[in-house]
Amino acid sequence: MRERFWERFALEELDEHEWEALCDGCGQCCLVRLEDEESGDIATLSLACRLLDSDAVRCRDYPNRLSRAEGCLQLTPERVRRFYWLPQTCGYRRVARGETLPAWHPLISGDPMSVHRAGISVRGMTISEDAVDEQDYEDYIIAVLPIEG
Repeated sequence: MRERFWERFALEELDEHEWEALCDGCGQCCLVRLEDEESGDIATLSLACRLLDSDAVRCRDYPNRLSRAEGCLQLTPERVRRFYWLPQTCGYRRVARGETLPAWHPLISGDPMSVHRAGISVRGMTISEDAVDEQDYEDYIIAVLPIEG
């Protein structure tokens, strides 16, 4: 990887390894979300994708996730700029906005566990979407983001 690539290149200029390295491993993008059809607001649930290993906070089948997990979306530079529901701490979002990466980000700290120690990850905070009937999802709402105008 190129030295401090996140400070020197736009998202579109990153190679595959650099792109993947921007992920801080928090797992927040793997939380189930519901969109209010009337308002467009996005509710985030404490339920995680069935493929998320909640201890490692990693996808159990990353290469095949898009076909195996309904609603899984491939992040692209264009989508990162459009998906306002990505957390403020997200490395992709921060680079897209010209912001610095926080000290706990693995690219800065050199330690992939720093995201967990900083309390940014969803480790230990979720249950699998498979453990809950879909009709009960609303009981698991932890945050609601109004649509950005």
